Amino acid sequence: MNRTSDPALAEGFDLRRLPDGFIANPYPVYAALREHAPVHRLGEGQVLLSRYADLERVYKDAATFSSDKTVEFGAKFGAGSAAAAAPSPLYRHHTTSLVFNDPPRHTRVRRIIAGALTPRAVAAMEAGIVALVEDLLDRAAARGTIDLIEDFAAAIPVEVIGNLLGVPRDERGPLRDWSLAILGALEPVLSPEVEADGNRAVTAFLAYLDRLVGDRRRNPGDPDKDILTRLILGEVGGERLSSEELLQNCIFILNAGHETTTNLIGNGLHLLTEHPAARARLLAEPELMRKAVEEVLRFESSNQLGNRVATTDFAIDGQAFPAGTQITLCIGAANRDPAQFPDPDRFDVARDPNRHLAFASGIHQCVGMAVARLEGRIALSRFLARFPGYRLDGTPVRSQRVRFRGFLRLPARLA
Repeated sequence: MNRTSDPALAEGFDLRRLPDGFIANPYPVYAALREHAPVHRLGEGQVLLSRYADLERVYKDAATFSSDKTVEFGAKFGAGSAAAAAPSPLYRHHTTSLVFNDPPRHTRVRRIIAGALTPRAVAAMEAGIVALVEDLLDRAAARGTIDLIEDFAAAIPVEVIGNLLGVPRDERGPLRDWSLAILGALEPVLSPEVEADGNRAVTAFLAYLDRLVGDRRRNPGDPDKDILTRLILGEVGGERLSSEELLQNCIFILNAGHETTTNLIGNGLHLLTEHPAARARLLAEPELMRKAVEEVLRFESSNQLGNRVATTDFAIDGQAFPAGTQITLCIGAANRDPAQFPDPDRFDVARDPNRHLAFASGIHQCVGMAVARLEGRIALSRFLARFPGYRLDGTPVRSQRVRFRGFLRLPARLA
């Protein structure tokens, strides 16, 4: 392998103090980390991993590398003390949701959610997503311009998840802002303002869901299609979720399905403006769109970071670490690892195989990934078919987050 990265980019790298230009293009730093500091110490008791093989090992060993965030989030969000009447809303949410828990709670909640996202159920969503996308495209055509995020990419998952939870259409207005505020609190640096916004969003969302759940208990939907009804009913002849688990995992479903899918669609449309040859190939060979969606997920991973904590002492790359070590998994770096992906910095819409880690791996692999892939495929293929000559029209505004990679605004002209 050619050694071309700058070791200085890896020296002293800290997610809490990012170098200039990192948000716009983190990949030179990621390359330097993989090559020169693949096991990078972030501070006392913290390490960042950037190689594909190391992330895959961690994902597949849930016994050694736990997803439980009780200790970490207790320090970050406040877990309650003699001076506090109760844990903060952010702490209560993030330590109860599916993604930050281990078996048996994780297994029980995941099984209930997955039961409403079977291949048959996901396939049944296609017609509704097509109709939604075409309606959004009709509106854009009438204007001649579009914000690819606000008017398209963000509008699709909010509607899809709103349908899954049975949220009345006229009550979906606050969902995106709640989601952005709650997920924003997961960034490595948490300002008082972001923390306050996140706590307010959790409180407001819980109050809304409490009313929605009460109505659904009185008027249950079809548990094969309505995730909220399925969560309320629990497993057939088995356990049900507590009230806290039920409400917090409804928030998780929205957050997990909204931000990452918005970024998948927005990043894909942006990449096709930067890679005209790839756009031309998809127009000539639309059957490649499934592979193209996977390449967008790899090349610009919607979720750039993951986290685990070691339950026992462990060693990696010849270095020993104690139990309790907090591990940051750099998905964005692993998905461009040349040891796994030939020519990894080339955007190849026909790449095959493409075993990226955008949806993680192991027992925490994204439970809604089939829905995200369906939304991405329909959105990108229909948009490209309707507006093959679209172009950016103004300055893109990229989200300033490290964990989630995407745009806030992406103005475009359709012809």
